[in-house]
Amino acid sequence: MLFMGIETSCDDTSVSIYDNKKGILCNNIYTQKIHSKYGGVVPELAARNHLKKIIPLIKKSLLKINKNLHDIDAIAYTAGPGQINSLIIGATVSHTLAFALNIPIIPVNHMEGHLFSIMLQKKKPYFPFIGLLISGGHTQLIYVHKFGKYKILGKHIDDAVGETLDKVSKLLGLDYPGGKNLFKLSQYGIPKKFIFPRPMISKKNDLNFSFSGLKTFVQNFIKKQDLNNFQVKANIACAFEDAIIDTLYIKSLWALKKYHINQLVIAGGVSANKKLRKIFYRNFQKNNIKLFYSNKKLCTDNAGMIAYIGSKKVFFRKKYILNNIIINSRLSLEDDFLS
Repeated sequence: MLFMGIETSCDDTSVSIYDNKKGILCNNIYTQKIHSKYGGVVPELAARNHLKKIIPLIKKSLLKINKNLHDIDAIAYTAGPGQINSLIIGATVSHTLAFALNIPIIPVNHMEGHLFSIMLQKKKPYFPFIGLLISGGHTQLIYVHKFGKYKILGKHIDDAVGETLDKVSKLLGLDYPGGKNLFKLSQYGIPKKFIFPRPMISKKNDLNFSFSGLKTFVQNFIKKQDLNNFQVKANIACAFEDAIIDTLYIKSLWALKKYHINQLVIAGGVSANKKLRKIFYRNFQKNNIKLFYSNKKLCTDNAGMIAYIGSKKVFFRKKYILNNIIINSRLSLEDDFLS
């Protein structure tokens, strides 16, 4: 079966074709660069750009694999979580095509896509495993019993990790996207020149995350520093990144030990961070814990992971034809679309 995946949860427009026997045939992503001059995603602009790019991307994807719309057996789209204006575009286009072609339409949880993007790699975990989802809008520890059955062990109670990275990068005068630019700057920093707090690590049973206090600490610290000095800026970026990585590592290790699991999957945009991967791999190896992460293209928002989840959902449910357009900007991994 051929599945078309459509992803429009934020500012990346993506279309993918997935073959349930051969895997991803194409995975096209258009990143909207217009938001950089505003220092963050502007929802209305994001929606307009999705509308402008989604049809050309569909045509490009079909052309790349020498297929036409009538060869597609089902369409999977991101139903949430995400920016509501952006979700509407992908959902409407997906339902329109599915209705015209008389094929199943499958709503997909964006975070479920990230969580299982690892299954598109050669090296895969077995069930159960712990997932650490780290992105612009989410920081979550997930117990994955099996496909479709998840328990959220901990989550951010204020700012998500990606959001915090963007905010601190802005304080340092860096351009958007902040996380990427902060990482580049941190490479020039002197390790342990500054030491920032690791938030919420005093209680082992608490697997939630809070980064707003760390952000405020760094904000106050920056006011006392000379940001015209490049080395000072780099040292701050290095110290901040270390605090984030250490906090994520400590909480992940607690979750793994508490539930007696020896596999961790890290997913989401922030999981592409080289330093995070290096530190996680080194430290978890010492604890005999296997670490899994996707290649960088699959860490970002992409339709390949959406199409893959769609293929799994069709396998588990005999029929997937919906009369209503389903979107939920606050969708949780513990929610069921059709309950």
